[in-house]
Amino acid sequence: MNATRAADAADFRGPLDIARAATVVLDGRDTVVGWSPAATELLGYGPHEAVGRPLSVFLSPLPAEGPLPAASDRPGPAERPGPGAPEGSEIRLARHQDGRELLVATTMCPLADGVGEGGAETPGRVLVAAELGELRQWESRLALLQGLATQSPVGLAIYDTDLRLTWSNTAYEREIGRPLAEYRGMRADELYSGGRFVTPGYPQTLDAVMHHVIDTGEPILDLHFQGIPPSDPGTEHLWSCSYYRLQDAHGHVFGVCEDAFDISDRQRAQQRLALLVEVGRRIGTVLDVVTTAEEIAEVTVPEFAAAVRIDIARVTVMSGELPATGSSAAMDLLRVGEHSAGPGIADPGEPLHPAAPGSPAHRYPPVAYPPGSPQDRSLASGGLVLDDNVLVVPLRVGGSVLGLVTFVRSPRPETSGRVVAHGPANTFDNGEVALADELAARAAVCIDNARRFTRERSASLALQRQLLPHHVPPQSAVEIAYRYLPSDDVTGVGGDWFDVIPLSGTRVGLVVGDVVGHGLQAAATMGRLRTSVRAFAQLDMAPDELLTRLDDLVGQPLDERPGARDGVASDAYDELTTGATCLYAVYDPVSRRCVMARAGHLPPAVVHPDGQVTFPDLPAGPPLGLGGLPFESMEIELPVGSLLALFTDGLVEAREHDIDQGLDALGRVLGAPAASLEELCDRAVSTLVPDATTADDTALLLARTRQLDESQVAEWELPAEAVTVGRARELATRQLSDWGLEELSFATELVVSELVTNAVRYGGGPLRLRLIRDRTLLCEVADTGHTSPHLRHSAEDDEGGRGLFIVAQLVQRWGTRYTPAGKTIWTEQAFPPVEFG
Repeated sequence: MNATRAADAADFRGPLDIARAATVVLDGRDTVVGWSPAATELLGYGPHEAVGRPLSVFLSPLPAEGPLPAASDRPGPAERPGPGAPEGSEIRLARHQDGRELLVATTMCPLADGVGEGGAETPGRVLVAAELGELRQWESRLALLQGLATQSPVGLAIYDTDLRLTWSNTAYEREIGRPLAEYRGMRADELYSGGRFVTPGYPQTLDAVMHHVIDTGEPILDLHFQGIPPSDPGTEHLWSCSYYRLQDAHGHVFGVCEDAFDISDRQRAQQRLALLVEVGRRIGTVLDVVTTAEEIAEVTVPEFAAAVRIDIARVTVMSGELPATGSSAAMDLLRVGEHSAGPGIADPGEPLHPAAPGSPAHRYPPVAYPPGSPQDRSLASGGLVLDDNVLVVPLRVGGSVLGLVTFVRSPRPETSGRVVAHGPANTFDNGEVALADELAARAAVCIDNARRFTRERSASLALQRQLLPHHVPPQSAVEIAYRYLPSDDVTGVGGDWFDVIPLSGTRVGLVVGDVVGHGLQAAATMGRLRTSVRAFAQLDMAPDELLTRLDDLVGQPLDERPGARDGVASDAYDELTTGATCLYAVYDPVSRRCVMARAGHLPPAVVHPDGQVTFPDLPAGPPLGLGGLPFESMEIELPVGSLLALFTDGLVEAREHDIDQGLDALGRVLGAPAASLEELCDRAVSTLVPDATTADDTALLLARTRQLDESQVAEWELPAEAVTVGRARELATRQLSDWGLEELSFATELVVSELVTNAVRYGGGPLRLRLIRDRTLLCEVADTGHTSPHLRHSAEDDEGGRGLFIVAQLVQRWGTRYTPAGKTIWTEQAFPPVEFG
């Protein structure tokens, strides 16, 4: 702005200033004797029209009643000239030459004594007039200036071109802590010697910023200045500062004005909000109690406290349970998170006992707090406790306290110029206490989520450990190895399963299954199906019959399904069980024959001893629960040393390739030589499921077939005649003698006698007697009948029915196995203990 425009735009004279107001000179009779150009501009009359006429022609007092000019309201007491106005000031009604009326403010000034025109001896006077609206605006400006100088919270200061302070308002005086007279003439950098601007892109010193404004005339707004005010030497403050150049009416630069507003409280509020946002972003990233506690400590130091310690109840950390509450003595606390900005922060917690390095107690040492400590009082009351520079906030969830967060303040450490947002050096104000409570509340929610997950995961894993085989006992029929990989790496629980079921006659049942989905519901459904398969298998059902029974169980009526109430079935059960798949195979090591059937499952892989891999064309039955189609079995003979691989689709199916490619890859892995089945399992998993990551659960069961030696099996075919009983006893006794099992002869004779007698009496010939010496002594009697004997208690007057009862007392187990040709009654006897001399 040039000097001319500045002079035009800035008129510092008041409306009643004689140099710019309408001026009228009056004689003693109030006759106009002088008329200024401003009066012509205000009222429209020229000097020749006004001079010599009475003043009343142009101005009159306000009427007590009646309408005023439409542009004005009747003036009230507040519109009278205020203190400091010239005497005689009043508001009058003026008449313009064009006939309109307007309100003007006037003031009268007497001249020196003399004789007025016309011989009047009263002194002449000068009347000054201005529009009332213009006067009101001027008075508002004066009030504004007065308020800025005495009442405004914004600090105002004027510096000359040498950057020495020439004036400041009351707010600025409060910042300095001294009256203006004591620091007038000082430079800004002398008043705030340690301060600097922290807004990027601008000079850091006051001198540089003010010189820039004076030199360029460009105002600078909202620069953030950080420093320590003389009135509060112990605390760092932040101001929002603006600077603009000052010019007089002629455009001459005479200085720069600074206005500064202390935004320290606002900055702390923003930093608290930012801390809350950061807490929400950084904590609870994983569902782990300890990790969440460590995140709390890391995010709050040093921004909020010099040291933070998190103590969580032991039951919450270890098992995800809610702790008992009451006091530190009643709650067993573990130190699971701790972070400090520097050494020397005292810790009132006392270790209960030392722990070995590397142990859980060493990583999370138990702590106890003495009675009366802030932590003990917080646990007892369930509320936060502020004690000097220590703030203890409980981690509350509902009505339970999961643990404590202890915030500790210390004298402000050096932070390399970085602003630390905790106000006073070693205390917590009310806002910070509320912030700590909010931080703890958010942390408690995250820890409670992690606790719930820990508890549910522990329960899920315990459930699955109970449902899946813990240890597969050694089998004479096959050598076993297996792997299980759940796709749900969060809970570690899936819906696939496998089992190895010992059956009668040294046979073994091999089963794999796949439930839709994964997680706890899938694991529970898997457990129900696995239990059902094992129960049906113990009844010596053929594979196709077993799957039929399992299909009936899954597709049972709605009101009989688990979770059904008032005839409404559980949707989760329906979704998980319907569509489940299963493969069941039975291998007999005596005949080397394997019978298998499948319900919507992939066929097994068969690896012959020469390394050839085939996938039998096993009839594909429908998935379980769909019904409508029968299941078919297939029987194959396996050479000794053959490998059976039962697996779920998660092993061979992936997003990168289809099932056929996966089956080819599995065949290549299984056909390659391997030192052991365990090595082969590892190779298959690492090849087909790299990094152990899969979109579906994965189960793999490998079984290498064996055959019982001919010397372990003795079999005879006998006619269904009465004399056959004695012959059977004789054959059994002789065979036991050959095997060196004479101690079992008596019991075996009774067993053979009873079973053959029942076969002769109730069954049909020919009969087959078979003895197998394996891990136990097995005795089997087969006939062509389909009636199964039943164990019962005979009455005192019954002539029969005691034989089978006696047999059950002499053997470990017994049962009935049905075959296409009839049935087989079998028993198992334990070998006598071996005595070492």
